[in-house]
Amino acid sequence: MKKLFTTVVVLAIVASVAFAQKMKVLSGDFNFLKGQETVMVKLDFSEVTFYNENLSEQEYIDKRIKEIEEKEPGESANWVNDWKSFRDTRFLDKFISIATENSKANIEFTKTGSAPYTLIVKAIWIYPGWFGGVMKQHAKISTLLQFVESGNPDKVLLAIEADKAPGDIAFVGIPNNNDRIAEGFAKTAKTLVQRIDKELK
Repeated sequence: MKKLFTTVVVLAIVASVAFAQKMKVLSGDFNFLKGQETVMVKLDFSEVTFYNENLSEQEYIDKRIKEIEEKEPGESANWVNDWKSFRDTRFLDKFISIATENSKANIEFTKTGSAPYTLIVKAIWIYPGWFGGVMKQHAKISTLLQFVESGNPDKVLLAIEADKAPGDIAFVGIPNNNDRIAEGFAKTAKTLVQRIDKELK
């Protein structure tokens, strides 16, 4: 029993290390967020690349279509529709819900309404990962997080580099690529608000 407990603890530590994410402040500070109740959020996919080859989004879509058609002919159209749904709505919704839920500073992150400041989540690089039952590789998401004045988007108050956020569920795994990527955005959101809470103390 003691050996089993030790093994579980070691695995938990390994998982927490593996699921850590690095965030680096490139410019600005967090002071403008003091007293803010709401922050607008937008997701920018305009320059994202995929895999170590830095494929464009269209190249990534073409790659996935080919992979799916080789295994399940006729199913790629469903994946394309699913991808567009995640890219246009569900990645952002996941980010917003996790950020708001975990904010001890009680900041509400939203994509509707208005607020003095807007967070632009710019997707830079995505590794979708893979799932093979017992074996798996979590997704990795790199983003540039820019807080700007809502009325003057060119004025960046804070820029943060969020490198390789892991997208997966420890010990379980996620079969669907898009769900793994969504978890990467969720991890980014959680790490960001933890940093905000720490800076605003």
